[in-house]
This record gives sequence, structure tokens and C-alpha cells, in this order.
Amino acid sequence: MTKSYVAVDIGASSGRLMLGTIESKKLQLKEMYRFKNGFTMENGHDRWNIDSIIHEIFLGLEKIKAAGYEDVVLGIDTWAVDYVLVGMDGKKIQDPISYRDARTKDAMKELTSDLPKSYIYKKTGIQFLNFNTLYQLYEESKDDLEKTDKIMMIPDYIGYVLTGNAVTEVTNASTTQMLNLREGLFDKNLLDKVNVSQDQFPRLVESGTILGNIRHKWHKEFDLPETEVVTVATHDTASAVLGAPGENDHWAYLSSGTWSLLGTELNVPENGEMAFKENYTNEWGAYGTYRFLKNIMGLWMIQCVKRELNDEYSFSDLAELAQQVKPFQQFMDVNDERFTNPGSMIQEIQTYCKETEQTVPETPGELAMAIYSNLALYYANEIQKLDKILGYKLESLNIVGGGSNVKLLNQLTSTLSNIEVYAGPGEATAIGNLIVQMITKNDINNIADGRKMIHDSFEIKTFKPESDKYGNTLQRYQEFLENKGRVTVQ
Repeated sequence: MTKSYVAVDIGASSGRLMLGTIESKKLQLKEMYRFKNGFTMENGHDRWNIDSIIHEIFLGLEKIKAAGYEDVVLGIDTWAVDYVLVGMDGKKIQDPISYRDARTKDAMKELTSDLPKSYIYKKTGIQFLNFNTLYQLYEESKDDLEKTDKIMMIPDYIGYVLTGNAVTEVTNASTTQMLNLREGLFDKNLLDKVNVSQDQFPRLVESGTILGNIRHKWHKEFDLPETEVVTVATHDTASAVLGAPGENDHWAYLSSGTWSLLGTELNVPENGEMAFKENYTNEWGAYGTYRFLKNIMGLWMIQCVKRELNDEYSFSDLAELAQQVKPFQQFMDVNDERFTNPGSMIQEIQTYCKETEQTVPETPGELAMAIYSNLALYYANEIQKLDKILGYKLESLNIVGGGSNVKLLNQLTSTLSNIEVYAGPGEATAIGNLIVQMITKNDINNIADGRKMIHDSFEIKTFKPESDKYGNTLQRYQEFLENKGRVTVQ
């Protein structure tokens, strides 16, 4: 009998439950339930309503049972770095604070004035982002930490509520910037610096660990199928990379969603001087791999613009309007902190262009093209850096996630990077989540077989470079970044 698998895939703006089955050696995927997500101001901070998220998961499982699925396997992935503090009574102390909250604005600067960045990077191999868990804990309420029995990453906490069993899954734990690359454990010196201890984290486990069945008490409250929970690659990017088919030996990936995660898969971490200088990360992947990548501002910018335009335009509408606008009318450093959580993304983009004496985008199409063309420029710049750090030329780029559907962005990226782009699957995160479950339950032999099945099951579109179409645009953009916006666009 064909097993039924459920991927609970939760992002910053929405969550969904995706049903996966294997039929005729192909992966079949069906969205069964979707719900909205987001943070709100509560007790002075931007927080996630974690109880509401869990409630929505139960409602989704009820829908799945109503559709005739009595027995399922389930895995959970979410965004990284955020956590829940759990008290001695086994309950959350407060709703978790979002990584976009302003509390960590100066935390990295303060902490690294005492512990040098080079020291932290040598230990962890993790990039410096001011919202990493290390800096969140540095700013955490001392009173709350004193009450804390366990610190759980968001997907681990959800799994704990569902099953009663607590673990710390490594792909998400690595994003904390507190795991020691050499020891494979949380680093004591870094934990001491933020006033937490090793025993406050549940035991570390690898992706593919069986967590347990949903507790009996939840079956009394909701009409649920029999559900076995597998701890998958719980960081959504780790799942997305597993869901990328990979076309050759030297392939790169771009997980294109709210964030853009650009990198490659390594068997040995790369935390040398050049990687440190360029702020590349070595997040732990499933099955003994490392995700060597760079965090880049992603579709968050266009998501904000769409919302500010009262959702009058769909994402495909905005991409179509952008195609009617000449690209590269302005250069932007899309990773500038000012774009992380502005009051108005449209105003922030326009102010940035005024300050750098560039053409100010006004219309929806101009704003969309400004975002897409600068994302493509940033990607191309980072691919060049990746080649230098790795010591070999990457042969292809596999774009997965929602951004893989934006043809304009894919083509601009291929041309500027002079690299062949394979776009798809769009649902790579949910697919990667399912693949780990299927390997754990022996329906797939290994990740290589899983990726082959992905390639055979979903449409992958190819984009080839349009040679010399944009002249020295990338070089001028690189000069712009080096001079911090003081080069006027020609």
C-alpha cells in the first residue's frame, strides 16, 4: 500500500500542508491546506503567534483525514534562527520573538567587540547576520532565561508540542551561530557569552530521526489521522536544497523565496579567510553535507511592494509590468539593512535612489524591475565570488522555490552570471521535506535516488546566457558596491 506523507512547510507569510505520495516511481504533490502567518507587536516586540500556527496544523490534519487519509507520516520545516523558551512546566514562557524585531540592532557589534568575528567564524563557520540566534540570546530577557528549562528552535518546538518529545535538529541548530564545526556540539564559550548552557538545548539529532506519534490528547481535541512525526531537515533552506535536483558535479543552488540563499553543497566545510571575508556560511545539511551559502535579500522586497499596493497586482502582474521597463536604471545594495523591515519598502527604495543620485522608480513596473534587476546583479556578483572561494567554476545554477517561476529574474541571472540556469521545482522545500521522510521510511534508498525522482517528476525549465547583452553592467555594479553607492549609474 502506498504510504501517505505530509510536509508541514511554514514560512514568514504563510504555512501549508502538502501531501506527497509515490506513484509509478514519480512523486505526486498536492496542497491540502494553507494558512496565513506573520508576526505582530506583542509586549514590546514583534512576535510569532506559535499557538495559532500549531492550531492551524491540526486543522490541516483534520482536512487530510476528511479527505480519506487515515494514516500519515509528517515532517515540519520552518524558517531558521528563532526559538521558543520553555519553562520548567514544559510550557512556553512567551511567544517567540521574530528575527526581524529591532532588539538585535546593535547586539552583534557589542558581542563582537569582546569576541572577535574571526574567532567566532573559525569556531562556527557561520555568516554574520544581526538576527542570528547568538545575538537574539544576547538580548534576551535575563528573567526569562532564568526561568528557562529548554530552548527550542521553532520547528523543534512544534514537534515537541505534537509528540511530547524534544530534540534539536542540526540543520536548524547550525544557524544559531553557536555550533562548533570541529566538535559537532554547541560551543561552551559562545553559550557562556549569552548566559545559556548546553543542557538547556534538547539532544542534537540528524535529519531523518523519528520523533514519535502525535499525542493521544490531541486526538481527543481534533479528528486527526494516525500521525508519525519524522524530524526532517527542519530549516526550510535545508529542505529546499534537498529538493533541488542538481544537474552536474559543480552545481550551485539558489533557494528563492522571502530570502535568497545562494550557494553550493559541500562534504567538507569551507571556513577559510576568503569565506570569512565574504561572509559565507557553512550551515549543516542533511546526510553529512554542508550548505555553503550567502544570505541575500530575496522576494521579501517585492512582497512588501505588493502588499503596499494593496495587493492590486499579483506577482505575475508585477513581473509582466517589469518586463516593459528597461533594466538597470538604478543600482541598489539589496542587502542593505535598511530593507530588512522598513515602514514602507516603496519609500525606502525611492529614498535610497535619491540619496545615491539615481533614477527614482515610481510606477509598479519600475519598482518591480528595480528589485528584480538588482537581485540578478547581486546573484551574479556572488557567483563570481563563489568561483574564487571554491577554486573552480560552477557549471550551473538550480533555482528552486517561488522565485523559480519569475522568468524575467531567471533570464537576467543567467545572462549576468554567464551560467546555465535550471528553474524548478517551485515547491522544493516541501519536496525536500517529503524526500527525507521517504528515505527514513525506506520508500527511497538515498538522496541521490530522491533527486533523480525529483528530476523525473517535475518540469525543470532551462535558461541560457544571452551573451554580452548588458555589456559592463555587472562591473559597474561591483564598483557601485565597493564605493558604497558613490558611483552614479550611467
